Amino acid sequence: MVLLVFAPVIRAVFWDFGGVILTSPFDAFAEYERELGLPEGFIRRVNATNHHENAWARLERAELDHDGFAAAFEEEALALGGPGVSGARVLALLAGAVRPEMVKALRGCKDAGYKVACLTNNVAGGEPRPEVEAVMALFDAVVESSKTGVRKPEARFYEMACEAMGVEPSEVVFLDDLGINLKPARAMGMTTIKVDTPDQAIGELEAVLGLSLR
Repeated sequence: MVLLVFAPVIRAVFWDFGGVILTSPFDAFAEYERELGLPEGFIRRVNATNHHENAWARLERAELDHDGFAAAFEEEALALGGPGVSGARVLALLAGAVRPEMVKALRGCKDAGYKVACLTNNVAGGEPRPEVEAVMALFDAVVESSKTGVRKPEARFYEMACEAMGVEPSEVVFLDDLGINLKPARAMGMTTIKVDTPDQAIGELEAVLGLSLR
């Protein structure tokens, strides 16, 4: 007996925002670390320590305001050997630039009939940026941690996105720059792409969809 295995039919493309549509803040973090004489990757290590309940997680679930985050983050940094870290400065480093090639790929997916959603761990407040709002308007749905009270990599976050789009996880390809966020999505059945560079990510997305996006 021959068993036929069929590839899943993709109906939706889910996109992380920071580090995918926007440039990654990691370069800005690295520059700040050099300025303070801290080890490379220190800020990311603070964010990854107790990652469900730390200052970063609570901020993205809107459990802390900006001042509360700054104070909590500075305590966490100090506990890990990072005196002098400013939580307010770290927040300011989050703003990235729009990657036009990723926006073009997003438009290409939408024009080809795929449902598109943004899945973002974000922070409430801040000044609106017209170039960011223009990109956000392209999505069929935007699932934001600051509004839902849950965040990646919590499974419920991905379930909410699927419910909003009316798709099963197996019908989704999801792009994110963090492996920790892709792991639960992949376990649910999504096709995942880790975004290291725009060129690499778009190439992998083209291969999955059989579509030219440049």
